[in-house]
Amino acid sequence: MTPRAADRARYDRATAHLDAPVAIVDLEAFDANADDLVRRAAGKPIRVASKSVRCRALLDRVLARPGFAGLMSFTLAESVWLARAGFEDVLLAYPSADRAGFAELTSDPKLAGAITVMVDDPAQLDLVDRARERDGLEVRVCLELDTSLQLFGGRVRVGARRSPLRSPAQLAELARSVARRPGFRLVGLMAYEGHVAGVGDAVAGSPLRSRAIRLMQAAARRELAARRAEVVRTVRAVVPDLEFVNGGGTGSVQHTAAEAAVTEIAAGSGLYVPRLFDNYTSFSGRPAALFAQPVVRRPGVGVVTVLGGGYPASGAPGADRLPAPYLPEGLRYDPQEGAGEVQTPLLGSAADDLLIGDKVWFRHAKAGELCERFEELQLVEGDRVTATVPTYRGEGRTFL
Repeated sequence: MTPRAADRARYDRATAHLDAPVAIVDLEAFDANADDLVRRAAGKPIRVASKSVRCRALLDRVLARPGFAGLMSFTLAESVWLARAGFEDVLLAYPSADRAGFAELTSDPKLAGAITVMVDDPAQLDLVDRARERDGLEVRVCLELDTSLQLFGGRVRVGARRSPLRSPAQLAELARSVARRPGFRLVGLMAYEGHVAGVGDAVAGSPLRSRAIRLMQAAARRELAARRAEVVRTVRAVVPDLEFVNGGGTGSVQHTAAEAAVTEIAAGSGLYVPRLFDNYTSFSGRPAALFAQPVVRRPGVGVVTVLGGGYPASGAPGADRLPAPYLPEGLRYDPQEGAGEVQTPLLGSAADDLLIGDKVWFRHAKAGELCERFEELQLVEGDRVTATVPTYRGEGRTFL
């Protein structure tokens, strides 16, 4: 029996009492992935990206482990909810235009002390001030650095279009603006190198493309390390007591941790290890989050149909954004239908061994987005479900 077949047998036994669709997290794999992130961070604390987990019980679990400290949230409403639930260090990783949220933040000392908001434009500070309902509370602020690799005088750009702040002078100018402005305190810098941390460099069947990605990422790491160090020096000249410099992502933990200017690493997807993280040479993890759909039809030889399963991930549309049939091994999509909203045909010799009601296990393309489809996660240890915990959706929270 292969290791994957053994996992399938465990998951089937653990969930035999549950009808599919069902989502699980294998806690042994989850904890092993957490240990690997800590190893790669080499002593620097890891701030957990909540959007990649979207389950408070699992956020609690990972933050209780040595090497993890603080959360990186994705909306202001989520940040407020997490802070009210007792999480004391929440970095909002994206600018917000949530006026009601800012009014709540600036009227509650507990929230103002726990949440740091992201800023890359003075207009965002204006929005906070217009929403204020109480003077005297300082809003904690983090500035974001654009990490993209720009070549040929900026005519070629590699990386996400995020912050407009790129040069040390631009960051220093906004830092001075925050420092002069009553009601705000600059506490951090963030730089997420998604073109390194979130792009696999070992694309199956594409050796030339893989080599090109590795060359691009090596160049990007060198350029960013030098520029990030200069930005940090420049901003610290304005704000000497800067609390943190955040960088990284699951795919670049060890590289970013090696930079002296960086004080903490961001990661989250590496806890679940979705399918988009299979194509990396820098690390390997264990799939920890899976979902199962039931076989509901057997249309013919070498084909079964499962209920639903069309759960595409965000990003540029493509086959890599679809969940991957994982267990049993050897199943694939019908190219004429793909993953369907209500039913999904699956092809392959493994289909002939499946009966009506059997479970087919899938891996989602990205991490936390799976939790937008399920209200509960079944936590599996060995071949037993030892706990059932709500996702954000199960707690009635859908932030985006």
